[in-house]
Amino acid sequence: MKAVNLKVKNTQIPVIFESSKVLPVVYLKLIFKVAGSCEDSQNNGLANLASKILNEGTLSEGTSGFAKELEIRAINMHASAGFETIIIELNCLKEYFGFALKKLQELLIEPNLTDEILNKLKKLTLGEILSNENNYDYVAKSALNELLYPNTALANQTTGTKESIEKITIDDVKNFLKAHLDLANLFVVFGGDVAMDELNLSHILSSLESGKKRVQERIETSEKMSEKLIIKPSEQAYVYFGAPFRVNIEDRFKARVATFILGEGGFGSRLMEEIRVKRGLAYSAYARSGFAPSHSQIAGYLQTKNENKNEAMSVVRSEFERFVKNGVSAYELTQAKKFLLGSEPLMQETLLNRLNIAQNEFYNGFKLGYFKEELNKISKLKLSELNEFIAEHTEITKLSFAVLYNEI
Repeated sequence: MKAVNLKVKNTQIPVIFESSKVLPVVYLKLIFKVAGSCEDSQNNGLANLASKILNEGTLSEGTSGFAKELEIRAINMHASAGFETIIIELNCLKEYFGFALKKLQELLIEPNLTDEILNKLKKLTLGEILSNENNYDYVAKSALNELLYPNTALANQTTGTKESIEKITIDDVKNFLKAHLDLANLFVVFGGDVAMDELNLSHILSSLESGKKRVQERIETSEKMSEKLIIKPSEQAYVYFGAPFRVNIEDRFKARVATFILGEGGFGSRLMEEIRVKRGLAYSAYARSGFAPSHSQIAGYLQTKNENKNEAMSVVRSEFERFVKNGVSAYELTQAKKFLLGSEPLMQETLLNRLNIAQNEFYNGFKLGYFKEELNKISKLKLSELNEFIAEHTEITKLSFAVLYNEI
């Protein structure tokens, strides 16, 4: 695995690359930073719609014609928008890689930007929004984001709202793609049964604007310990909870171990032990930490009987408080190390997994190979160091809850 810079229009494009001849396949990702729904607060849902249009082929061939050209060669090309990024990914057999690059270039030059396609996608998106209103997990999780990140882009629905989608025009989509699919905010992940010189970026990306580097806005997670109760005709209570988790980049490996013990380690985790094993309140319960350029948090979920929601919330609060106050035991640390270190070979078994790890390393500001360094740090982590770290992070007890339930 290595990182190189290739020049396109006097802009240096970072490329993460690994050659592997295990299978005759090629993987390619174009990752545009600060380009997702974090950038569409004025037209909520615009980033999502813009990425979907990239899956509708080109003006010349249309949706079905473009798709047929890919399908008969088993080429997979797909675009998607997250909160921070828009990603175009491509994978295919090596023998069709040259053709796949040609089709990618055509897509970037003339995406199928027509009112007909936009109206089709708007109807599908409105249907998705309507469907989400009856997806209780989605409703509760969205409500939690509104509590943790009030009045920010993170509180918005990535799909948009009925009102925002109806207002979006074809010019909005054109302008968004032109402004955000640019060279200054792009990095590339590339690998497979290929050599580095088989990726002609100058040719493929010639239609993109040079652009200017954008800075990802940092959004602070609320400590207000808010609650939102949503009444729906549900047979179960959906309990979502979250809090800030502000961790220095050099201490992320400690957070990984701590979160595993608290709520990510399945039946061995504190939350699972207290909520399922001891009390039978839920089939499962978890808590996971998340660190991104835009925000950081610890958040979790459980589902329980409507009449047990208050007890379940109380147990979650008490476990977080006990965790910070008392830390973890030597046995818990040993078991966490066994799992995290023992699963390492599986996590790097395939080229695609290795490329994804390298992508995350680069995106989050680590040097390539940090994943292995982190495992080495975990292996050497002392109980006293971990408990000192946990005791310092009292912010994780500032839990907010979004609960969807049915009144009894």
